[in-house]
Amino acid sequence: MILGRKQLKKLTIGALPFADAASEGLPLGQLLRLSLFQVSVGMCSVLLLGTLNRVMIVELAVPATVVALMIALPVLSAPFRALMGHRSDNHRSALGWKRIPYLWFGSLWQMGGLAIMPFALIVLSGDQIHGPDWAGEVLAALAFLMAGLGMHMTQTAGLALASDRATEETRPRVVALLYVMFLVGMGISSLIVGWLLSDFSELRLIRVVQGCAFMTMVLNIVALWKQEHVRPMSKEERAAPRPRLRDAWAELNADGTAFRLLMAVACGTLAFNMQDVLLEPYGGEIIGLPVSATTLLTAMWSVGALAGFGLAARWLARGLDPARMAGRGILIGLAAFLLVLFAWPAASKAMFFAGAGLIGMGGGLFSVATLTMAMAIPVAGLAGRGLALGAWGAAQATAAGLAILMGGALRDVIGHWAKAGHLGAALQDAAIGYSSVYLLEIGLLFATLIVLGPLVRTTILSSERPAGGTRVGLADFPT
Repeated sequence: MILGRKQLKKLTIGALPFADAASEGLPLGQLLRLSLFQVSVGMCSVLLLGTLNRVMIVELAVPATVVALMIALPVLSAPFRALMGHRSDNHRSALGWKRIPYLWFGSLWQMGGLAIMPFALIVLSGDQIHGPDWAGEVLAALAFLMAGLGMHMTQTAGLALASDRATEETRPRVVALLYVMFLVGMGISSLIVGWLLSDFSELRLIRVVQGCAFMTMVLNIVALWKQEHVRPMSKEERAAPRPRLRDAWAELNADGTAFRLLMAVACGTLAFNMQDVLLEPYGGEIIGLPVSATTLLTAMWSVGALAGFGLAARWLARGLDPARMAGRGILIGLAAFLLVLFAWPAASKAMFFAGAGLIGMGGGLFSVATLTMAMAIPVAGLAGRGLALGAWGAAQATAAGLAILMGGALRDVIGHWAKAGHLGAALQDAAIGYSSVYLLEIGLLFATLIVLGPLVRTTILSSERPAGGTRVGLADFPT
């Protein structure tokens, strides 16, 4: 039987991944276009945390301490995501815009930081004729702060806009799609930027980073174009006083659920991210993998994360409670860290790679689940969805930055003690520094389960069941 044009179009759209994330208020074409802001944020993340990190240390010979400080600077602006979200909830505009101005100015900050960054890094490396000696440090710090602030503002406003336009039914799948697009942006940009900088020169660095700045504006303008449904505000509405952040947060956290969720996000992010700077060195120094093999760890992590996002979309579509899904991600993380931990005494490379993939899967499930919970927090009155998502982003980004710092510091300190024999002859091994961090992460995962527990109970007891013949299973009973 030959399919008609309309039937073929429906079949083609329905076969796309996350096609069920679309709704009448947010068609698939507009959703995919809106998700481009995540691609630009992923591209900027790769530059700040990966490519430029290596370029500064190797090609430009910048001291590692200065590099670590520059990379940590964007984390300093992460706590302001809650304020950005709150301001976007209550933005006054004659056109009725709330999220679009923050997407626009976030894009400008992100582009501006990337535009001046290559020149700042060249001056930072010592290639300077005029000006004070501290000019390189100041300019580089300014560039990283601008790019980091732009990333946080763009992502907070973009997630809030997507949440505003999605329905209660499609919101979980929209979250999973946006996370996948973030990974797509990181993956594609890392390949392209790495290929373009393979033959390094200062001129090529300027061209590549400023090309990324240009692509930031292109992607974000396409993403925000005609995305927000506007209602013009009267002069009286624009002149009305804005609610204070403190009052809005008190209303959002009236029953303590929002604060407990942020504690779970911070604790879980610490647990999953402390290994970020340790996994590849552990594979090379302890497991004995060559450089070519350790580079595959990022691919294994990405595959695991994508699998986690796929599972999240499937489970949320079936109505699984997001708090329970976060618990599943934590349990997968426990198994992952145990595999990585015992790969050394077992001398098993397969266990190590499997652990790396499961870390990505568990972390992906946990992130999607907690973001879905933040999107689902009831908002009314003074509190808006931008505040909830901004608070989630602030907790997640700040904890991720602290986790990287703590992971590296603990590995160095405990590893030095172990090698010096201060922990006893039985523990005089280079692997002890790494193992101690993995054991701490396992403990933090158990702590996250404890913090997360009451959220499961609250969600189940307070949720409204649809009328009609719905099935009741074990998952419907309070635990």
